[in-house]
This record gives sequence, C-alpha cells and structure tokens, in this order.
Amino acid sequence: MKTYSSLSLGKQTRTGLIALAATTIRAGFFALAATAVLAVMLLVGGAARADNSGLPDPGFEIVQGRTALLVTDPQNDFLSPAGVTWGVVGKNIEANDTVNHIEQLFAAAKSTGMPVFVSPHYYYPHDHGWQFEGALEALMHKIGMFNRKGPLTTNGFEGSGADWLERYKKYINDGKTVVTSPHKVFGPDTNDLVLQLRKQGIDKVIIAGMSANLCTESHMRALVEQGFEVMVVPDATAAAQVPGYDGFAAAVTNFRMIASHVADTESTVAAIKASVID
Repeated sequence: MKTYSSLSLGKQTRTGLIALAATTIRAGFFALAATAVLAVMLLVGGAARADNSGLPDPGFEIVQGRTALLVTDPQNDFLSPAGVTWGVVGKNIEANDTVNHIEQLFAAAKSTGMPVFVSPHYYYPHDHGWQFEGALEALMHKIGMFNRKGPLTTNGFEGSGADWLERYKKYINDGKTVVTSPHKVFGPDTNDLVLQLRKQGIDKVIIAGMSANLCTESHMRALVEQGFEVMVVPDATAAAQVPGYDGFAAAVTNFRMIASHVADTESTVAAIKASVID
C-alpha cells in the first residue's frame, strides 16, 4: 500500500483527497444515523419469513406516543386448555408458543410506557337471539364461547371462558390498559376501539392476540381501512386448524399482503425496548 506526504502531492490531488475524506465522513455520519433509525425499526424476522414473492416490505417504525400494542381476545376460551376452543386451536397455540409470546409483548409495552389496548369478545344473553349467523358465529354461540350473564354484571365472570387468561391480568387490570367495549362478530366495527385509539393520538398499531384469521385479521383490516399504520406479530397469534382448513396459514398470507409489516415476537420486543433508548 502506497503512502503519501501531503507536501509531495499536487494541488489537484490534494483537493481530491480532501473531498474524498469529506465524503467518507459524511457517509459515516449517515451510516450511524441509519443505524439509530434501524434500532427502532422492525426488520424482517422469523414470522415475516423472507420469501420470493416480490412483495414489498414497507416496514414499521415505533414512534413513542403514537404507537400502541393491541391484543385481541386474550381470553380463557381461546388460550386456556380448559377453554371451549382448545380442541381446534390448542395445537397451533403450542406450536407458536402464543401464550408466552403475548405475555412478552404485554411486558415489553408496559416496561416502556407504550399504550396497551385490549379488544375483548363477549356474548350476553340477548346476543343468542340473533336470527342469522356465519359459520364460526354459529359455532361460538353453540358452544357458549365468551358467554357473560349480562352487560351490567360481572357475576360468574371471574375464571370463566370470557375472563382474561390469569397470567395476563397483571397487565390488563393495572388501571392503565384501555379495555374497549366488546366486539360482537370479529372486527372492531361494533366496538369503540377506533375512537379510543384516536382520542389518545395513536396512529400506529402493533397487533397480536386471538384468533389469527378471525378477530386478529379483522382488526388489522378495519384499522388499515381507517387509516392506521398496522403491523402484526404472527407468532403471538394462533388459529383453528381442522381437516381441510388451516386458519393460521390463511391469516399469515393476509397479514403479509395487507399489513405494513410482520415480525416475530423476539424482533418486536427488541424494537419496542429500543424505541425508548435516547
């Protein structure tokens, strides 16, 4: 490698080297700036799976004060082995480690002051008077899923299928989590989620919860239509898998095609924590 003394260089060469040095410094500065930005960006992780689809990945930046965690249906009837749907969702929940992943997201959000919203699913006695239903609505009513005795009473609620999974109660019942009014089919069209998000200045939402191709996907679709920027954490969801139909596979396809970004729990938790680093 040749070395040169500045005294032996011509004026033109010295000017060129000075320009090169300035360019190198600027490049280094912008590289550092980019690194800082990426520290709070969710990069493609396990659940996002690099693919050959050619689909763009717009990405998702966590912005303090504007970004919230939304968990759909973190309730016993989905997530507890004693829940009425465990026979069709349990295998997928265990494969994804869904219960642990949802808790990790709750813990990360709470530790950083990120607003947390829960959109629950409840059925009251009058809801069983509906005169027509879709396939899964009919099944949920038939098996008594999310049943409560009424909108103005919590009698029989504690420990029921409609109650929160026990390990999540310390996050949900802390007096800070926003628990919306219940959605009645799958999406937030029938509750006050959008109002609550907008009233708190939230325009970016990280979604997890149950069940992937029903309530979780429906919330994603509705929020995208309402102008929110949305990402989904697929391994913090799960769905029914029955002969001939895989709800989780269906959901993952739609998450990838509709949301701004998808990422696994590990990447999402790291990004949530990184977003508060000065």
